[in-house]
Amino acid sequence: MQTRSHWKSKRWRSVAQCFIGSIALALVTLVCFRLEVDLPTTAFAYLIVIVLLSLMGSFFVSAVLSIIAVGVLNYFFASPIFSFQVEEPQDAVLVIAFLLTSLIVTALVGKARSQREAALHAEAVLREQASLLNLTHDSIFVRDMHNIITYWNRGAEELYGWTAKEVVGRFTTHELLQTVFPAPVEEIEADLLRAGHWEGELVHIKANKTKVVVASRWSLLRDEQQHPLRVLEINGDITSRKQAEEALQQAEAELVHVTRVTTLGELTASIAHEVKQPLAAVVVNADSCLNWLNHKIPQLGEARGAVERIIKDAHRATEVINRIRTLTTHVEPERTTLDINETIRETLLMLQRELLQQAVSLRLELAPTPTKVIGDRVQLQQVILNLLINGAEAMGKVSDRSHELLISSHQLDTDQVLVAIQDSGSGIDPENIDRLFTAFFTTKPRGMGMGLSICRSIIDAHGGRLWASNNDGPGATFQFTLPSDGREPPAPNQVTFSS
Repeated sequence: MQTRSHWKSKRWRSVAQCFIGSIALALVTLVCFRLEVDLPTTAFAYLIVIVLLSLMGSFFVSAVLSIIAVGVLNYFFASPIFSFQVEEPQDAVLVIAFLLTSLIVTALVGKARSQREAALHAEAVLREQASLLNLTHDSIFVRDMHNIITYWNRGAEELYGWTAKEVVGRFTTHELLQTVFPAPVEEIEADLLRAGHWEGELVHIKANKTKVVVASRWSLLRDEQQHPLRVLEINGDITSRKQAEEALQQAEAELVHVTRVTTLGELTASIAHEVKQPLAAVVVNADSCLNWLNHKIPQLGEARGAVERIIKDAHRATEVINRIRTLTTHVEPERTTLDINETIRETLLMLQRELLQQAVSLRLELAPTPTKVIGDRVQLQQVILNLLINGAEAMGKVSDRSHELLISSHQLDTDQVLVAIQDSGSGIDPENIDRLFTAFFTTKPRGMGMGLSICRSIIDAHGGRLWASNNDGPGATFQFTLPSDGREPPAPNQVTFSS
């Protein structure tokens, strides 16, 4: 519809150009003929008329009027008049020069007019696009390759507090917004030049001096020769989302702590036993030491041996207390290089008495290949502790077979370690297996429904995966993977504890 209207307007403009041009040429001819103006002056007057007419649009109409003007010049003003013959060579040269000049000037004027119209179309498109960009709530601005701001939309005004008039052409973005980058800005700009785009999270300072976190997307604009011209930056405010994520992480940390302490409550007897053993040994060795010293001739060698045993047992008690204190202390996670086999052994020391009381046989099959991982020792101990307790409880009502827990570790490939805990209990109800790791879901009468959910959160945070499945025979297996650190392997180990 717009194309038809455009061509219709252009056609009427050409008709008007032809009509006005004919009248103008006729008037100029009449005036110059009556005043007996010479050929060069008349040709110059005709040229002015044709140039003015060419501004109206059609090159074709201007060219036709130029040819008509040549004929009129030849007929009325070139010797002999009232004839299309030309006697004087200079008149012929002048007429030809007039024709070429009028055509060239008309073409140049037409080209200039077309370029101007194209620029006005482009300007209208930019205005329309700018008005559309002002409708979005995202902050959008454009900066040149020196980071000077060249465009600043309404969303940027609302987000940052500066108007376009205050910032365009006056500031660099990094100076104005005091940008905090997730990586060195030189690396980010190199990525932008190489790929043509970049995405990431930035921290900016607003006009009121408050911080705002944005999800930022950069796009590099190039010219026809692929030289970088400008950078289009679109920023979305994610401050509230980041605050919510931080609050959720804090809540999860609090819940992890509560669950850890709750789990330890179930291990009171085992913990007491672990501490009681080395303390009882200290008392026995201390009595022995006194007896050796009370001899008529003190047995210093025997007494020294008793003191050494006292020191050893005291260290054992200290290690037990330290493990318990670490589990109950609310500290930030600390990622270090761990031997997952050693982490399993440390956890079993806290749980061994509990398993023996429940008549659970424990079998370890730990990988001889590298089992080093990057993780938080206390959190991983909590996962293993929860899974072992769940496995032991799953076998509590089973009376027709032995209660056996198998804990194993395997190096899956160069960057994954697998830990599996297999029980011989009643297995998992297929209806519950999809909800097993859902928060607050439990099959225990007094359960909180948070243990397995927190275990999965911990493993996910370590870049691993936790899942459960029923065995081909009795019982179920809980397995998790962790990224491997790929360092030297620990000594091969296979140990069996039985009640």
